[in-house]
Formats: sequence, structure tokens, C-alpha cells
Amino acid sequence: MSISIVTFLLPLALAFIMFYLGLTLCTDDFKKVMQRPRALVAGLIGQLLMVPLLGLLVAWATHLDPVMAVGLMVLAACPGGVSSGLLTRLARGDVALSISLTAVTSVVAMLSLPLVVNAAMHIFMATGLNVDFPLGGMVRKIFLLTTVPVLAGMALRAWQTQRVKRLEPVAGRISTGLFVLIVLSTFWDQRQVLVSHLGTIGLAGLLLNLLILSGAWLLSWQARLTRNDRISVVTECGLQNSALGIYVCIELLKSPTMSVPSVVYALLMNGGAIIFVLLMRANAGKHGPATIPASS
Repeated sequence: MSISIVTFLLPLALAFIMFYLGLTLCTDDFKKVMQRPRALVAGLIGQLLMVPLLGLLVAWATHLDPVMAVGLMVLAACPGGVSSGLLTRLARGDVALSISLTAVTSVVAMLSLPLVVNAAMHIFMATGLNVDFPLGGMVRKIFLLTTVPVLAGMALRAWQTQRVKRLEPVAGRISTGLFVLIVLSTFWDQRQVLVSHLGTIGLAGLLLNLLILSGAWLLSWQARLTRNDRISVVTECGLQNSALGIYVCIELLKSPTMSVPSVVYALLMNGGAIIFVLLMRANAGKHGPATIPASS
């Protein structure tokens, strides 16, 4: 990948995407979520525990080579994607919960992502490479690229609420365009690797997406969440922040090849999400906003 994309465009694009996320948030969003702790806990368990465990299972089951296996775990350890809120809205789920889950997991990822990736490096590459993983530096860089922009966006929204509301659609389109550019640029740069690994990575990515969507729905159903909250949990778990995964692999781990699972999953997860949205919209009329009994 060219130097301009790796050292300039990629981190700036990721920071802007996270800044846009902050523009959509206010403190009331978190207050609403805290009134439904069961939905928040279910979403966090799904994103922070279930997804990495499923990533580990898929990496083993599909016999990925060490580099691709670690790349898949980087993707699985990333927080929810910034597009989950939009797709939750389209699927008629609870957008506030989805956005709040994305924000919380983005903050928690400052610590959880380095730990998961560090464990994956030892599990899959211990006999192949002696890896000196920059844990402290990675935490600092993730904090600067994710948490700080989110907080800055929230602060700007609180200060200039009306102006931010007018700018939100434009910022959203820019964020989408930047994400597409990141994915396409990485896809083009790694096209030879993609072709040579399409059979294994394509299968692994598809299997992971199906398992995550099914597992998140089952988890939220077992937690007795409302249908709207279930939709939010499923979209949050199914859509990973692939841009962050690409950045971690290329810039922090210095392995462009390792970013291939993030690129492939970025394409597959949107297909799975669209199918999920269509299914939810098709069945929306058959379900009311079922509430959880107070005794539960």
C-alpha cells in the first residue's frame, strides 16, 4: 500500500469516522441505555466475548495459516462498526442502543483489542515468530484514533447542537466515502493475496458472519430483550470496525497481508447485514414492540 494511504489517509480517515460517531452522540443516549442495563450487558457480552471466541473457533476450524488467523482475530477484536446505527434504523431496531454500544465498545477496545491480539499472536505465531508486540504503544494510538475523536465529536455537538445537526448528513456521507476508500485501496493493494487466499478467507469470513448473526440473536433472545433491542445487538455484533482492523494490521503490526481478513469481512458483513435488514423489515408487521414483563 502506498505511503500516503498508510501514514496519512488511513489514520486520518479512521479518526474522522470516529469523530462523526461522536457527533451523533449526547449524554442522554447513555442515560437511556443505563435504564435498560440488560440490553447493554447482552450487547457487550456479544461484542467483547462472543465475537472474539467465534473468531478463534473459525480460525481453528478453517485451518487458516498463522498470519491470516491473527488477522481474523484482529478483526474479531475490533469494536462495532460505525454503520451499525444506520443499519439498525433501517431494520427498525433501537438506534440509541446501537450507537451507545458502538461508543462503549470503542472505548473498551482501547484495552481489549491489544489484549486479544496479543493472545492471538502467541496462540498462532509463537512457534513461527518471536513477536515483540507494542502493547503500550498500541493502547496509546488506539486511544488517540478512537476515544479522543468520539469525545471531541460529543463536545462539539453539546456546544453547537443545531449546527452539528445540519452537518451530520454531510459528515455521514464523508465517513462512508472514506471507509469505502480505505477498503477499496487495501483491496487493490492486496489483490494478489486475496486471490490466493480467497478460498480459505472467504469461507472463514462468511462462516464467522453467519455464526455472529445467529449467536447474537440467540444471546439477546436468551436475555429476553425486546425485538428492537435484539436487532440492535445483532447489527452491533455483526458489523465490525474493519477500518480499525486494517489500520492495526498495516500500521501497528506492520503486516499488510494480515489486513486481508478485515478487507474480506468488510465486504461480507455488509451483505449479511442487508439480508438481515430485509428479513427484519419483512417481518416487522408480525411483531409488536414486545416488552419485557416487570417481574423478569
